[in-house]
Amino acid sequence: MAVRYAPPWLISAIFHTLLMVVLALIMLPRMWPKNLELTAEIYAEKLGDQLEFDSPLAGNDPENVEEPILTPRDLPEVENPFAAPPSVEMVRNGVTATSDIQASAIGYALQGREEGRKRSLLAAYGGTALTEAAVNRGLEWLARQQLKDGSWSLQGPYSAGGKEENHAAATAMALLAFQGAGHTYKQGRFRENVRRGWDWLLQQQDGEGNFFHSGGFNHRYYTQGQCTIALCEILGMTGDERFREPAIKAIDHLLRSQSDEGGWRYSPNADSDVSVTGWIVMALQSARMAGLEVPSDNLRRVERFLDRVALENGAKYPYQKGRQATLAMTAEALLMRQYLGWPRTDDRMIKGLDWITQPDNLISFEESERDVYYWYYGAQACHHMEGEHWKRWNGVMRQALPEQQVKSGPEAGSWDPQQPVEDAWSHDGGRLYVTCLTIYCLEVYYRHLPLYSNPFQFVGGGASGATPAEPAAAPATLSQPADKP
Repeated sequence: MAVRYAPPWLISAIFHTLLMVVLALIMLPRMWPKNLELTAEIYAEKLGDQLEFDSPLAGNDPENVEEPILTPRDLPEVENPFAAPPSVEMVRNGVTATSDIQASAIGYALQGREEGRKRSLLAAYGGTALTEAAVNRGLEWLARQQLKDGSWSLQGPYSAGGKEENHAAATAMALLAFQGAGHTYKQGRFRENVRRGWDWLLQQQDGEGNFFHSGGFNHRYYTQGQCTIALCEILGMTGDERFREPAIKAIDHLLRSQSDEGGWRYSPNADSDVSVTGWIVMALQSARMAGLEVPSDNLRRVERFLDRVALENGAKYPYQKGRQATLAMTAEALLMRQYLGWPRTDDRMIKGLDWITQPDNLISFEESERDVYYWYYGAQACHHMEGEHWKRWNGVMRQALPEQQVKSGPEAGSWDPQQPVEDAWSHDGGRLYVTCLTIYCLEVYYRHLPLYSNPFQFVGGGASGATPAEPAAAPATLSQPADKP
């Protein structure tokens, strides 16, 4: 009835208003550009000799956009990224009483993971919005794979899993990825995943400190090393005393099982290889980072083992004595040498990293060249070395790894172990293993503070004016490798 008696001008106004709304809705999609290209910010050259060029962000298809992720711009920048955080009181060197083998700033090594420091360290060492976005997408994928009991699996529920199951190793590796980006059960948007993971993993440790109970015959000390690294890290990051006794037990288990050769392999007190020994040495160094005691005698025995297997006067390393040197074992052994006291100026260190950073030996997804295990150790050794070695390595890494991340579908955020070419660890490790090691590579900018730059002496007081300190001198107590191994 109201419409019937409405004046003609009102009816006309309503009609034309509705017509304009309909036309606007039809035309709006045509006015909006279909393809928007985002450009990753490449930070100005600073402490870490990073490169200068722009890089298109991969995966800009609007259909593939997931929930917002944390990028370096979202992180508050701090004046001095290396200043000691107020949240956890750390001892500068917790091993002085029992170990006279020192590494620079070992007590502060984990403190670059705090949010206020991450952006400054990304800027200083050549990280980008692209690398940090890839880390966050990888962590999102890991969070989706967590099982109901809090553990992770090497075989599923994702596709392209490993050939053998090992829940303890998978859980430790996932926790290391979260912790490497600064997430603990106390802070970070993945804190619930971390809490549930630790609730499960702590229950797996027996009275002897051992975490390995099932898996492949060669898994035992890889598993123990990975679990111990994660355990010492969470202790160092949170200062929570409930982790102290389990960490001490885990370290004691490793020290008791060291072979007469000086390293570790598949069984306690048996033989040694560079691969397993590298994980254990990193566990011992993580204990030192958390302020735990590591006897210097055990570290010197590792030195003697490396001396015996070394090739080319200590510049290259094989899996075991009598075999040929490989890139992966050389990168792993040189990282051990760095933590055990070799200076950045050591000719053997320089020669070995020259080999690693030759163009043909950098990260590649060509056939028979994809080896994430090698990349994991190469990234760390070059990052600590800084300078031209890091510049060459990072210039390829920060482009290649994010580009190959799965961008859509149920496995978005992971790295396919079989595509575009098969990784060397595609079958043994599978998707979770390959994804975790790739995340570690992209966290390298802040995962551990650099060994050779004194992080507490700055020119200008902040990251923007940071200048690397002089390389640390080799400890006088360490024997140098003989000319011939």
